[in-house]
Amino acid sequence: MQISNHKVVSFHYTLTNDAGETIDSSVGGDPLAYLHGEENIIPGLENALEGKAVGDKLNVSLEAADAYGEYNPALTEVVPSSMFEGVDKIEAGMEFRAETSEGVQVVRIAEVDGDNITVDGNHPLAGQRLNFDVEIAEIREASAEELEHGHIHSGEECCA
Repeated sequence: MQISNHKVVSFHYTLTNDAGETIDSSVGGDPLAYLHGEENIIPGLENALEGKAVGDKLNVSLEAADAYGEYNPALTEVVPSSMFEGVDKIEAGMEFRAETSEGVQVVRIAEVDGDNITVDGNHPLAGQRLNFDVEIAEIREASAEELEHGHIHSGEECCA
């Protein structure tokens, strides 16, 4: 069976940056599983996996536009610390959900300068070329429920 739309794909991966530093890896754990064709993983990687079969190994280098997008400075903003009412200590790296004109968005604290807090709505990997070493572990047909929901189910109840 080959990877195509509406197949559930499981794969092991190691993600590195251009300096060769490992950013993330599934090696030694469970493979990552997703429903192909439903934009559940970054577009460039999904495109690279199209047509592959169990056991296939590949190296994929993705430019930022095909991964988490280019870094957008317009997604950063300096806000007063008073916007974080109830948070005892605000530190760089913390993430919060923020209501925006485009719905709920995750923002990360990029910098704390006294009462001035710089928030960043870019994905932490935006603007970076990413390198994946991938091995396809399993491919199966998606269930009717998975197709209806647009994502895989791992045995737990879904979508209450």
